[in-house]
Amino acid sequence: MPLVALTGGIASGKSTIARRLAAHGAVVIDADALVRELQQPGQPVLAEIAAAFGDHLVLADGSLDRAALGAVVFGDADARARLNGIVHPAVAAESARRFAAALERDAQAVVVYDVPLLVEARSDDPWDLVVVAHAPAASRIRRLVELRGLGEADARARVASQASDAERLAIADVVVDTGGTIEETLAQADALWERLTSDRVGGRS
Repeated sequence: MPLVALTGGIASGKSTIARRLAAHGAVVIDADALVRELQQPGQPVLAEIAAAFGDHLVLADGSLDRAALGAVVFGDADARARLNGIVHPAVAAESARRFAAALERDAQAVVVYDVPLLVEARSDDPWDLVVVAHAPAASRIRRLVELRGLGEADARARVASQASDAERLAIADVVVDTGGTIEETLAQADALWERLTSDRVGGRS
């Protein structure tokens, strides 16, 4: 079972690659979706967030006020580190459980972990391959403005708040250049799938 980490900065085209690999048959586990699940009412992670940052972050229906939490941690490195200290271990444990479940279902499955904060949250790396979706920062800023409706200053701040391109590229085994057309990105994703299913990336099986 190849276990692949797929990472990239905001608006890098990472989700496009993940969807293409899923269409080919990969088991894609989305780290952001895990975070949302673990922050649901009644989950220990939500209780820890409220204890650390204040009960006002929990709405009347018991759900997390994500916008308010974002306002608290955005631009505050210490607050973001505290939040990551709560969320990252829980996500790591749940993702490991899901990797194991995928292997149990199919020992030959290709499992892709779609994880934007791989650089920021690295610990013990189980990956057979690290794939980085890469586009120049200027392209990602333009996408955030044109496709997501952000103001340019906000877009620049969001890109700057993440790991640098150099940090992500330094851990890459494969770089998918997403700075061109969608067709070029998909062709690279197809080539990656061929590699994953022919090589089995060194033999996890």
